[in-house]
Amino acid sequence: MLDIKEYDHGLTFKVFVQPRASKNEIKGLHGDAVKIRITAPPVDGAANKTCLKFLAKCLGVPGSNLEVASGKSSRTKHIRVKMDKGVDFHKELDRIRKLLTTYKKR
Repeated sequence: MLDIKEYDHGLTFKVFVQPRASKNEIKGLHGDAVKIRITAPPVDGAANKTCLKFLAKCLGVPGSNLEVASGKSSRTKHIRVKMDKGVDFHKELDRIRKLLTTYKKR
């Protein structure tokens, strides 16, 4: 089951990144993390940048609202999503959880 944690201005969740894939896609769950395949190699932060850009598109949030909170040089990373003021936090949490666990290729 995906573990999403709340913090004062947003939430964090774990991803497991597989670099150098043939295409960018969410492959489902990998333990308590979202498995993400990305095309970028793990060189000079390219994999992290591609991962964040892809997640922003999937979640429908601005890229500036996402950051790698920990695991910058690891396949397992914690992603922090900053929430804008005025957003219904619990509604947004449910929306993101649903998107990450049921995302299909578009």
